[in-house]
Amino acid sequence: MFSYEDAPGGTVPFSFWKERRDLMKSDVTIMDFTGIYEKERFYRGVHVHWIDCRDIQGTNCYCDEEGEQALRRKIAPYSAEAIHFIDSGNYHYMTKLWTEKLREPFVLAVEDHHPDMQPPLFQELLSCGCWVNGVLDGNPYVQKVVLLGADKELVAAVPEPYRSRMVAYDESQIAEGDRWESCFPKDLPVYLSIDKDILSPSQVHTNWQQGTLTFSQLQNVILELFRRCRVLGADICGECADALFHAADDKVILQDDSVNGRLLHILMALGKAGKA
Repeated sequence: MFSYEDAPGGTVPFSFWKERRDLMKSDVTIMDFTGIYEKERFYRGVHVHWIDCRDIQGTNCYCDEEGEQALRRKIAPYSAEAIHFIDSGNYHYMTKLWTEKLREPFVLAVEDHHPDMQPPLFQELLSCGCWVNGVLDGNPYVQKVVLLGADKELVAAVPEPYRSRMVAYDESQIAEGDRWESCFPKDLPVYLSIDKDILSPSQVHTNWQQGTLTFSQLQNVILELFRRCRVLGADICGECADALFHAADDKVILQDDSVNGRLLHILMALGKAGKA
């Protein structure tokens, strides 16, 4: 397995680009639900599509039908085949709405400490805890979900009806370098969704319980995925929006900003390589 850290200067060697020439676009959208991104700088100097969602009611953790429709209207002009920053994990359900825009069979890869496959408390409401079920139930193009780095006990609690369409490699398997790549068919593209709560609190802080992975382990998974598969698009959540209300949490925002910048750099480099 290639390590991103093996490349001089943190770049990916030419041999990697020779192997993968059909990657996603490097367009960037930022979905602003909480105002946290205004405190960050990772996107400075990059052309971004800024989507202001702060005026939409009924979207925090749970999203009602009216909120869903408003969000669909907000993202209608933009392609799913891009890089999307979607605010805190409370809004991870946006992955469902972005992937609704895809029009070919695909595999959903989710790097998250939580499987986000809980039984819904309210059947009529989309939520950050059950959105993956919603993708499997409602998207005719998704072929399966691959969970990478989730908590082992949480994976074991996934409801039985969904297990036949799910493959999971928990955080200990990722940390130990288990070979997960073969679960991705080479003939199917992938949409990648990343929640930064997969990372240890020593790496970044989020407003949800976190995992134990290092950034190096996360980025090596990303690179290996891009090496093997055609990646249609990607989204990133896990902002610590709670830090907005505590002046002492400036360090938390700086950590978030730094990790976002590193992820954006990697994904944009891969996207630009796909255009070459």
